[in-house]
Amino acid sequence: MKKRPWLLPFSLLYKMGVMVRNACFDRGLFSSTAFPLPIIGIGNLSVGGTGKTPHTEYLLELLSGSFKTAVLSRGYKRATRGFLRYTQGVTATDIGDEPYQIAQKFPQAYVAVHTDRVAGVKRLLNDKETADVEVVLLDDAYQHRYIKAGLQILLIDHNRPIGEDYLLPAGTLREPKEEKRRADIVLITKCPPAIDRTKWEKNLYLSERQKLFFSTFQYGELYYLSSGKCEIRPTRQTHVLLLVGIASPAPLLEFLKRWTTHIEILSFPDHHTFTEADIEKICVAYESMAMPRMFITTEKDATRLVLHRDVLQDRNVYEEITVLPIRVKFLENKEQEFNQIVTDYVTENRRNSCLPTQ
Repeated sequence: MKKRPWLLPFSLLYKMGVMVRNACFDRGLFSSTAFPLPIIGIGNLSVGGTGKTPHTEYLLELLSGSFKTAVLSRGYKRATRGFLRYTQGVTATDIGDEPYQIAQKFPQAYVAVHTDRVAGVKRLLNDKETADVEVVLLDDAYQHRYIKAGLQILLIDHNRPIGEDYLLPAGTLREPKEEKRRADIVLITKCPPAIDRTKWEKNLYLSERQKLFFSTFQYGELYYLSSGKCEIRPTRQTHVLLLVGIASPAPLLEFLKRWTTHIEILSFPDHHTFTEADIEKICVAYESMAMPRMFITTEKDATRLVLHRDVLQDRNVYEEITVLPIRVKFLENKEQEFNQIVTDYVTENRRNSCLPTQ
């Protein structure tokens, strides 16, 4: 956890601004728009990766078989402005790498981006192509209080307890830890197999209405970016090029060390846009590796590598790229309880109108 205590005076000023803003919402000076359909918010109190995308995908897998589901994100680092819905021909550059990843994995869902969440939901409800939407998932929306989520899920990284962090810019918190009060579900992510529930309950001090869950990540089967399922795994003799542009690559690296210790990691910033120079560096690194070798990357990074398919194919690297997906697993045998809370909320708040209310 990155702390800069010398910036605490600026964090105090930041806190005053955040508290004034939240007080305006709490007292009705700023209004939150509610919509007549289930809206689920997935977000966090801190900057950086807490696992929002895998948990959004978990909710999609849970709901999209029974309900017409939409995901609305801001589309971080996309090259476009305003409202954009994923359709054929839209790229990760247009819509953002995480929305693109979700759209590829869940073609039955609507995936859209807009910095104005209220306007985004209105477009989903009013556009002819998406007017049958029954539930909206708001990705990274805990601080977007102009829209009212009926079920608010707050994610906290097990490795970065909010009680041990500072507000921006001294730490990584976007809001004071007390703002966890707005969550209906608090979900501790990236947990080890054994967790201390009592310790977390004591530190978080949640209200009776708030539910606490714990999850971890499981890695799925490798698949080729170009052609799908991959039948091989690294062995002790395999040399692996691991390409990552994510917030927390350490767990992935530790997982791969179970297979081989011959790992060369190329790490880029989260959501990094690969340049021609980056692609050249990647190709040279892979071509110079000893045999047997494998090229492994994440699903999010793969969405941006696809944009350089022609160059990678010319270098005979594209067909070698394998992708390692991750899935969410709930601890303490609480998956069914979590699923029930979510599905009950959606079922009990089925859409009954197309008009927003204030």
